[in-house]
Amino acid sequence: MAFPRKTLASLIFGLSLTLAAHAQDVVFVQIASQTNSASKDNAKGVAVGIQAYFDAINAKGGIQGRKLVLKIKDDDLNAERMVKLTEETIADPSVAGLLGFLNSAGLAEIAKRDMAAQGKIALISPHQGDKNVIDAANVFPFRSGYTKEIEALLKEAKSWGKDTVSVVNMGIAFGPILAKFALEQAPAMGLKVASHSVIDTKPEALASSVQAAVAATSAAQPKAVLVLAAGKPAFEFVKAMRAAPGGMVQIYAPSVLQHKEVVAHSGKDKAQGIVLSQALPYPFTMYKPLITEYQQVMKTYAPQEPISYPSLEGFAGAKIAAEAVRRAGTPSRERILAALNQFGTYDLGGIYVNYGPNGRQGWGAVELTMISSEGQLRK
Repeated sequence: MAFPRKTLASLIFGLSLTLAAHAQDVVFVQIASQTNSASKDNAKGVAVGIQAYFDAINAKGGIQGRKLVLKIKDDDLNAERMVKLTEETIADPSVAGLLGFLNSAGLAEIAKRDMAAQGKIALISPHQGDKNVIDAANVFPFRSGYTKEIEALLKEAKSWGKDTVSVVNMGIAFGPILAKFALEQAPAMGLKVASHSVIDTKPEALASSVQAAVAATSAAQPKAVLVLAAGKPAFEFVKAMRAAPGGMVQIYAPSVLQHKEVVAHSGKDKAQGIVLSQALPYPFTMYKPLITEYQQVMKTYAPQEPISYPSLEGFAGAKIAAEAVRRAGTPSRERILAALNQFGTYDLGGIYVNYGPNGRQGWGAVELTMISSEGQLRK
């Protein structure tokens, strides 16, 4: 059957528009839980930062006319659920890359199964510092390692004469992994472990578990407490510990504990003096071009959201992903992966990552911060 020339031209034009529109979307998937109480604050912050940067790029026409799209899947901070969702995501040919994953146990399993390598897909800027995860094939980190944070906190405790330490961790996600490292590292650094408690994060068990951890810690009379928890489990422990005998003991915690939430849940007086390690650059002062750009983009595209470490992490991860798409040309997952493997030293704005044949290095530094009497985080 012969089509009139005008009709055929219209069909071709319409098909071209359809294909062009389809080609505009470069899809990245984040698997993280904004519903689980232990992860929701960090997960939301990372997603906000990613989306803000994608919105800024898309507002300028995207990359080579293609829009960057973030899709989020909630694993309820369950390792098996993360693995299953990752399998489904990798099986979807429309997904160009994985970005901003958050779930320590799930990420450990993904690394163990070598899923990113098997799927020939990049996993960019996971919210993770476990060496086994960030050293796995096709993983491109931004944050520094958790072990570096724990080492920095223990070193700080020792330097201030806090030579007896109680370790308190939640029983899921990064908690057991970091507790094991801390319990091994403390004696090696000349610190005595006074007690070790594990917080059960299940809603029906949380309150009693927190009280048991507080009782054991208070009885041990440590000079410092290392809290390896996030979200509600951490907030409830800090609040209850401060009200217990000897509760004004020095508290140290890694970057996963969000200072604003600690202040909001525990009060400024109870949060004051808590020392937090940071595996990311300080986001509150424009001391680097990356931070200036981040704050400006957040003000424009996420004005209701606070400046925070998680949103900075998402922002930086999104910037790395966007640069990989730009370098890839045709943004297939294979070309994006190849581009990342040939990144070399990439300047995000006074903050550098380095990806290449000899290894993949994120920011690499650790800073220590303290919650002030005003509830602010100070370097």
